[in-house]
Parts: sequence; C-alpha cells; structure tokens
Amino acid sequence: MARIVVLGAGIGGVPMAYEMKETVGNAHEVVVISDSPTFHFVPSNPWVPPKWRKPEDLKIELAPVMAKKGINFIQKAATKVDPANNKIDLADGSSVEYDYLIIATGPRLAFDEVPGLGPHGGHTSSVCHVDHAALAAEDWDKFMADPGPIVVGAVQGASCFGPAYEYLMILETELRKRKIRDKVPMTFVTSEPYIGHLGLGGVGDTKGLLESALRDKTIRWIANAKVDRIEAGMMYVTEVDEDGNDKKKHEVPFKHSMMLPAFTGVDAVRHCGAEGLTNPRGFVIVDQHQRNPTYKNIYSVGVCIALPPVEKTPVPTGTPKTGYMIESMVTATAHNIRDELAGKQPSDMPSLSALCLADLGDTGVAFLAVPQIPPRNTTWSNHGKWVHLAKIGFEKYFMRKIKNGISEPFYERMILKFLGVVRLK
Repeated sequence: MARIVVLGAGIGGVPMAYEMKETVGNAHEVVVISDSPTFHFVPSNPWVPPKWRKPEDLKIELAPVMAKKGINFIQKAATKVDPANNKIDLADGSSVEYDYLIIATGPRLAFDEVPGLGPHGGHTSSVCHVDHAALAAEDWDKFMADPGPIVVGAVQGASCFGPAYEYLMILETELRKRKIRDKVPMTFVTSEPYIGHLGLGGVGDTKGLLESALRDKTIRWIANAKVDRIEAGMMYVTEVDEDGNDKKKHEVPFKHSMMLPAFTGVDAVRHCGAEGLTNPRGFVIVDQHQRNPTYKNIYSVGVCIALPPVEKTPVPTGTPKTGYMIESMVTATAHNIRDELAGKQPSDMPSLSALCLADLGDTGVAFLAVPQIPPRNTTWSNHGKWVHLAKIGFEKYFMRKIKNGISEPFYERMILKFLGVVRLK
C-alpha cells in the first residue's frame, strides 16, 4: 500500500484529496496535512468586508468530511519538506513519510516586499485569506463612520488581479446602495500594463470591458504602477512608461485600501534546501504531467506551481492560476499517480485553460481562455448581471461539493454547460 500525501487543503488540495481517493480507493492511503482545521472558499472573500458574506459562511470543517471519505486528516503546520528522505517535518516535531507527495499549499503572501503593505503591521487590507477579509470588514466599519478616498489594486509582482477588480466594484456598489458614493473618490492602482491585462495579456475584450466599467463608475486608475511604500493614509506610487522608466510620481491619499500582494512559495517548501524542487521565488517546478523533474514522486497543483509570465511587462506581473486550470491539474495528477502505481508512465496533461467569473457588485465580467497562455484556440469575454448571479451559484455549488466530498470536475461539467460557450475535452 502506497501513502499519498497532499500538503495543503485549499481550492487545490481538498479536491485533489477527494479525486485521489476516488481514483485509488482503499488500495492506497491518502493523507491530507493542513495548518487549518477548515477549508476556506477564497473566491468569495471580497464579499466579506461589506457584510455580503460572513467569514463563517465560507468555512467548512475538514475533519468530519475527510473521515467520511476515508482520508487521514492531519491538522498541523508543516515546517519542512524533505524530498531526500521522502518525509514532511511538522511543527510539533513529528514527521510524515510518503511514497508520493502532492504539494498544494497555495502561496505565501509577500506583504514584506512593499513597505507598509498588508493587514499585519501595514496600512492596507487584504482579501487573500478569509481571516484577512474579516479584518478588512472591521476597517470598513471604521471607514463607514468617516468615509473618504479609497485605493484598491495590486502591487508589482502580483499575479492575481481579478479579486482586486471585484473588491473595487463591490465596494462601489455598496457605496451607491448607501447613497454616499459622492463622498468617496476611488482609485485603482495596478502593476498591469493596462486595465484588463489580468496577467494574461488580456482575454478577448477584457481591456475594453473593464476600462468601460471603471469609466462608467468614475473610478480613476494608474496602470504600469510600482508601489514604493505605504504610510497611514497615503500611498506612494511610481508610474512607469512602456520601457519601464519612471514616468510620474503619485501620492494617493486613502482612508481605506486593499492591495493584493505578490506571491512566493511557502517557507516549508521554498526554504527546504532541495535543489531542483522550486524556482527562485519558491514555486514548485513541474513538467507537463504536474510532476517535479528532479523528485519524480513529487507532484504539485494550484497557485504554488511555477509558471512563467505570459509576457514581459514594464512592471513585473505574474501568471494567475484560476480554478478551472487548477481543476485540470488535479485530474491529471490523480490519473498520473494511478498510472505510476500500476507500473505505467504518467501521460495525462492538464488543459491549463482559464475560466473566470468576476463579480462587479451588481454586474460582472466573464472570460474564457483556451489555453490560458496565448496563442489560444478559444478567446471569449462577456459581461452582464448574469455573471454576478452565476458567481453566487458557483459559490453555493462548490461549497456543497467540498462539504459532501464530491470529486466530480466542477468547471467542465457545470459552469461551461451553464454558460453554453464551448465544450472542452
């Protein structure tokens, strides 16, 4: 019997554990290690600060559902991955050995790379984690008692831009509902070379759609922006030209700000000292089968894998790993480990396509990129209130899937069929 360990229990890790167990059954052991007792539905975090969701609405206790699925759940923090000895060291001094390891930790949030960034010791909020969103809700309550300028966006090196657009427009919608939008100047600050780039070089007409949305709501923006530092109530930003040379310095005041950070790999992986496991930023290097080329019994899925930028941009931007892409990584990994256990070589490859539903408060923008990195076979984008409603339905279904231990691929079977856009195989 082989022991297959999944490190991490988020959007990638939990579906990975479910599908792996479904694939190998009781013939092999599946173990999940997580520093949190709960699964968090990250895509809904932007709804927490204005009280459209409560943090507890987005959490699911993992131990009961894992036990029901026959998965061994270990709720402890990992301190070091040790590929040379096929084990993971844990914070309590114990370790877990593995035959196969699937790293699905998600990212480390690199708030430390910009002075004054982040919710702990900094001056900006975050929606990268549900607990950060809860802190943002507290800051939002203070803001509502004394409103003023808002700054939202993503700093240099960021690779996840969708939640910034969502948060900006969700707050704009809430301010209109409260009839105080006229008291709140809003600015979007982004490392993207243009609005709607999204770390993907744009998808369809995302540039036009998102620029139009910001113009319609009288939201100012600064693109090609490097955030130099953040102080209480003031953001210092350098706008660069297309060659990356300084173009203009901005001092942007705020009473509430949410800025997405750049990511790195988590410490237990990036500082483990295993040459060939990660790139310089600590992201796990994988081949076309999601397997590490150096340590062939290690696979990785989700935001923690290394993907090159889509293109060189004046201010560094990364490539996002969206839910549909992660789902295809999960399926490929489960099939490849199954094949290895049967003495075969891995052959499954993920589609690496992007499907995104970006809620913009009372409307939304949807886009599909097949594959995610251009050139593409399919490029499509659209907008309307239906996207807002679809995002709500997406949340409900995915939470039910996690709570009930459902291993079916969600995006392909449900979302694409619902959209009626294209059938992917």
